[in-house]
Amino acid sequence: MVFVRTTPPRPVDVTAVFPELAPLARPAIRLHPRPGAPSAGESSVGGPLLWPAAEPWPHCEASHLHVDSGFRESPDDVRLLRRMRVRWHGDHGGPGTTPEEAAVKERNAARLAERFAAGPPPADCPVPMLPVAQLYLRDVPLLRPPGQADLLQVLWCPYDHDPDHKPLTALFWRSAAEVVDMLATPPEPYEVNYEGYVPEPCVLAPEEIADYPDSLDLSPQMRLMVEDWGRWQAAGASVDSPYAEYPRDFYDEHLADAPGWKVGGWPPWGRTDPNPRYCAVCDARMVPLLTIASREWDGGEGHSWTPQEDQAAANAAGHCCGQSPSGPTKVEVGSTDNMQIYVCPTSPEHPHTDLIQ
Repeated sequence: MVFVRTTPPRPVDVTAVFPELAPLARPAIRLHPRPGAPSAGESSVGGPLLWPAAEPWPHCEASHLHVDSGFRESPDDVRLLRRMRVRWHGDHGGPGTTPEEAAVKERNAARLAERFAAGPPPADCPVPMLPVAQLYLRDVPLLRPPGQADLLQVLWCPYDHDPDHKPLTALFWRSAAEVVDMLATPPEPYEVNYEGYVPEPCVLAPEEIADYPDSLDLSPQMRLMVEDWGRWQAAGASVDSPYAEYPRDFYDEHLADAPGWKVGGWPPWGRTDPNPRYCAVCDARMVPLLTIASREWDGGEGHSWTPQEDQAAANAAGHCCGQSPSGPTKVEVGSTDNMQIYVCPTSPEHPHTDLIQ
């Protein structure tokens, strides 16, 4: 069943107030991941990958000796804990663990014991990577794959890595038609060092929008223009009076760099000022490919970026235990930040880079 998510019209037509910004609009596709059971033949977040059986599964070769978050759980146990939280939220007087959940825990423990039968793996052994996203060109036409490829697969290592304390990412482009025999059971890491690095399987509802730059990406002259309250008033923009002293905040919160998982568009900033990335091969300025978001929209009632179809759920009381509709993927990077993946505009086969903001 195809489902749809629709970004509400912006509270103000930004190009009517500032025609100068119109040339800066970039196409973006908000992916709108929502919990589901995607197949390998579908675009997804955290779902199964269309991976050739004859191709080695990617492993992180970096050392993990330094990692000490205090969190040590297998991906299976993370998923079980999430299911238990949902039940606890809906059944306050229910048991701490049901017989079915206890059986799952027992199976998980037995599987882990079988893996360790020959002795625990060394702390710096290669770690199987986890699927993060799979995007088919038919669903996300903004992708610019190399050659005949029509599928992008993104994975990461579920450990923090120096120097920026974030997962290491890997990108793979491939032609879906060339995958005849699919890998049935990919390997998984023994443990993860943060629950937020295990994406929940989600189906997607891609939606193309026009994306405008964060005010930090504007020239000094344009930044002053956006900060001119008189300019907003002269255009008849219906902006709440509390923003009169801070119209730039209104622009950044409601008109610029759409939040959530998206392909293309403009990057969000917050931790730092804009930080251009340059290709290590050809020195071209890299462009945003994918934003991996901890939240689909900011908290609070009535946030303007909440899709129309989600507004009732977003405004409903009683969200807890990580069940807010603004966090369907259960991914958290940084401190509820975003991971931006950048690629070279000259050649998508050049090494990518990423950044937490």
